Amino acid sequence: MAGAPEEPLRVEALGPHHDRNSFVSGVEPLDRYFRSQAGQDARKNMAAPFVLVLPDGAIGGYYTLSATGVKLTEFPADITRKLPRYPLVPATLLGRLAVDQNYQGRGYGRFLLADALFRAVSSEIASFAIIVDAKDEAARRFYERESFSPLPDQPLKLFRPTADLVKLFKREG
Repeated sequence: MAGAPEEPLRVEALGPHHDRNSFVSGVEPLDRYFRSQAGQDARKNMAAPFVLVLPDGAIGGYYTLSATGVKLTEFPADITRKLPRYPLVPATLLGRLAVDQNYQGRGYGRFLLADALFRAVSSEIASFAIIVDAKDEAARRFYERESFSPLPDQPLKLFRPTADLVKLFKREG
């Protein structure tokens, strides 16, 4: 994805050595989750949190990935016509994505999204789509700019087919 930051960055699994207390994205539910719940979710295999570690060791942002299922009937009709009639469609949930307010506007959100999507499609686990639950209209617009589409009756729940992402990463890589 174009627009990624220039300085050397790395994304790694959240560990006990990462300082989560100073992280502030400006979205209280995302900050609270990161400070108090993300480590527990990782230990209990409820979500896989990943952090963007900046050159000085600061946490620039984070995201979480987990497995989910989406009811077949939640997808648009043109999509469901091509799918088996299973009641649940396997998907990957990009549950949370946030950038520390000190680093917003530098392309780190897109960088984290690209990393999350690459990890999701690189998995050997079957997943028809990547699902996001946008927290608000600004988040919805962010995901729509990245080619996510809203589910018909849930405008803040968006998806992007994994097959599209596999093609994207093969073309770029």
